[in-house]
Amino acid sequence: MRQCIENPDDVDWIGFWAERLEGKVDKNWDEAAPGFFKRTRKEDYQIALFDKLILDENDTVLDVGCGEGSVTVPLAKKVKKVIGIDSSPKMLEYLEKRAEDNDMDNIETILKPIEEITYDEIGNVDVVVCSRSLNGIIPIEEVLTELDNIANKYVFITIFGPENKKLEKDFDRELGIMTENYPNYNYFFNILYNMGIYANIERFDLNNYREYDSIDEAMDNGKFRLDIYSDKEKEKLRDYLERALSYDEETKKYYNVKDKADWVMVWWKK
Repeated sequence: MRQCIENPDDVDWIGFWAERLEGKVDKNWDEAAPGFFKRTRKEDYQIALFDKLILDENDTVLDVGCGEGSVTVPLAKKVKKVIGIDSSPKMLEYLEKRAEDNDMDNIETILKPIEEITYDEIGNVDVVVCSRSLNGIIPIEEVLTELDNIANKYVFITIFGPENKKLEKDFDRELGIMTENYPNYNYFFNILYNMGIYANIERFDLNNYREYDSIDEAMDNGKFRLDIYSDKEKEKLRDYLERALSYDEETKKYYNVKDKADWVMVWWKK
């Protein structure tokens, strides 16, 4: 029997969020770091992200879940200082190398899980950016509270849109396993609303599908869970991609038109 809720504000969105993340298997980000660092090609995601961010050259920015620095370094070129936080030592090593290669001296790194970020440790910055880093965070209200306290001016967050991971979900169905069932962005919006944060929602208009030089590159692009697949499952993945990807004789690239990102930006002004 469906529970009757008289007041929509009484819906336990935080509970629904946590329920969707039950059984989530965390990725080995140290193992994934080299692949992320190699993929230096500028994506239309980055173009869309920086088109939406409101930044001033004198701003300080907290980059939450900064990874290997694909967003951190471009941020540092636009603002006074960036603090990058990540739970992976290897990711931060690559970020520091990327900063050195770009002669950047205004980037500070902190090794810490997102769940442990606190205002007491970070203090205030002008802008908080969480690029593709909060989808799997279970104590979401606590984290959002800390990030809102840290920001003086703006908070910008990108999370999965409704059509993300199409290729991966198709493959999971072939394996007969449960696809990672991340909460939809409407959960996120309603959690913020019930916290008294009235956020803006914008869906990125990303048209470019991904392209690969080889089937090996398509496998090892960070989207598939190679860290938990068995050797037999990896062979099945190769077979799946050989069937799912088309080859363009002109560009010499493999592609699938369904293989493109779908991201939603949630942001608010303090």
